[in-house]
Amino acid sequence: MDLYNILGVARNASPEEIKKSYKRLSMKHHPDRGGNNDDFIKVQQAYEVLSNSDKRNAYDHPQQANPFGRQQQGQNPFAGTPFEHHFQHGFGQQQQRQTPRNRDINLQADISLLDVLTGKNLIIQYHLQDGKVETVTVDVPAGAKHSDTIQYEGLGDNGHPRYPRGNLQVRVRVSKSKHWVRDQDNLITKQVINVFDLLLGCVIIITTLDNKQLELKVPQGTKSGTKFSIPGYGLPNLQTGRRGIMFVTIDAEMPKITDNAILDKIQQLKNEIQ
Repeated sequence: MDLYNILGVARNASPEEIKKSYKRLSMKHHPDRGGNNDDFIKVQQAYEVLSNSDKRNAYDHPQQANPFGRQQQGQNPFAGTPFEHHFQHGFGQQQQRQTPRNRDINLQADISLLDVLTGKNLIIQYHLQDGKVETVTVDVPAGAKHSDTIQYEGLGDNGHPRYPRGNLQVRVRVSKSKHWVRDQDNLITKQVINVFDLLLGCVIIITTLDNKQLELKVPQGTKSGTKFSIPGYGLPNLQTGRRGIMFVTIDAEMPKITDNAILDKIQQLKNEIQ
């Protein structure tokens, strides 16, 4: 079974050509449009491999998986792809089949940095090949990272009635924050302070990600760029639940002084210090 022939494209076809052909054939073979369900499944499976650069490369060059340049007996070059169960080895004798299943469905869960701190339950709806609408509650745990994938077995597509349903793969996407930068389980923020307060020392109020107020003592003579650490106010670790560190970087703000009398006093003070 040649995947390129299924999609009707050349082996050097571009991703855009593959996608265009996939859309055309999906409409042609869709069961709801009177198409053949088996052909529809083949198109879906072929596209799942050829639209993924890693899977396509493994399909085009199965020998690269073996440093000896040829396939070892019993080794499946399509392992992890929808065509794993089509693999035959050696002398035409078919390897033990794995039960085929319908294709997986890939969705995206958009969350904020605050959701990473608290965890988030999302209700997601998606369409199956038979036209039904599936509703599932996705539990994104506290400490989840950008691009983490949550898998729900048996909640994928159901287009082929003889095969079990595929899996649902939900990829987490964490939106960027205006005031916070994430570094693993740590959080980094910037606090702008007047240069005179840095010279004299001061106490500032830090608002945490979850809107708590903390006092931070800035010692006399603190330089711009100084980083203070506050343990226990970062993000929770996904495995342990222990929160990381909040880092506060000081950024000096220069006052705009146009009064010549004040400028003269500053100059006089500078001369006295020197």
